[in-house]
Amino acid sequence: MVNSKLRVGFIGAGTVGTALAVLLDRKGYGVVGVYSRTLSSAEKLARLVKGCRVFGSGQEVAEKAGLVFITTPDAAIPAVVSRVKWPKGVSVVHCSGADSTDVLEPAMRSGAMVGSFHPLQTFAGVQQAIENIPGSTFAIEAGEPLLTVLKYMATALDGSWIKLQASDKVLYHAAAVFACNYLVTLVKMATDLWQTFSIPTDQATRALLPLLRGTLHNIETIGIPQCLTGPIARGDDGTVSKHLKALKEKSPALLFAYQELGLQTVPIALAKGKIAQAQASVLEMILKSK
Repeated sequence: MVNSKLRVGFIGAGTVGTALAVLLDRKGYGVVGVYSRTLSSAEKLARLVKGCRVFGSGQEVAEKAGLVFITTPDAAIPAVVSRVKWPKGVSVVHCSGADSTDVLEPAMRSGAMVGSFHPLQTFAGVQQAIENIPGSTFAIEAGEPLLTVLKYMATALDGSWIKLQASDKVLYHAAAVFACNYLVTLVKMATDLWQTFSIPTDQATRALLPLLRGTLHNIETIGIPQCLTGPIARGDDGTVSKHLKALKEKSPALLFAYQELGLQTVPIALAKGKIAQAQASVLEMILKSK
């Protein structure tokens, strides 16, 4: 249920703030204003949202909106919160994945309700964020009645939500880094190996993308551990040994990562049920060898 009477404001007009403002406006929320240290960013956001005004300070946003999103870089949140005299009863929400609501303590002392609302999504640019956020999961940390407001907001954005405690936030964010950021790193490592047989990075990336899509499809449709394939999944210690030997000779910088990832993969293979403990032990011994 969209609360069309709720007046929403933004302090910070980067990728996340702009995308959220656009999407909330499309869903019927009243986005009334934005302030950004960079005027051009605020003006860009306001052009995308009908009726949104550019304000000259965060204080003005706090006085005009019932719910204020702080969508600055994480490191700037404490300073932003401290500079504003928050009206009692206003809701102050940041969108940091790693920070808890503890960074909003100055607002809470002023009588504001505080929360965090993190879309579990990757933000390569504003347009990509606008396209990707619908369907995402939102990690919410808040008390009532703000918690219910943010739950409804997540649902209105065609997403789902999970409720986190302050102590959950850092590991929640680390998990997102594993799934998103380090996937990019893994693909970079794979394309580096292709360069050892003279295939350039762009061609290697295009070749690997169908494999990546197939893997994601299997994760979605079959789930872990049944989606695991490859030499460890089938107990093929001979192929793993060949990989290690080739990496030592041609790309020693990637050897440690291969070994560590392999060791993390062995329990998944065991859970899938296609290898026995004896095979798992052999694989672990090979992967731990120097």
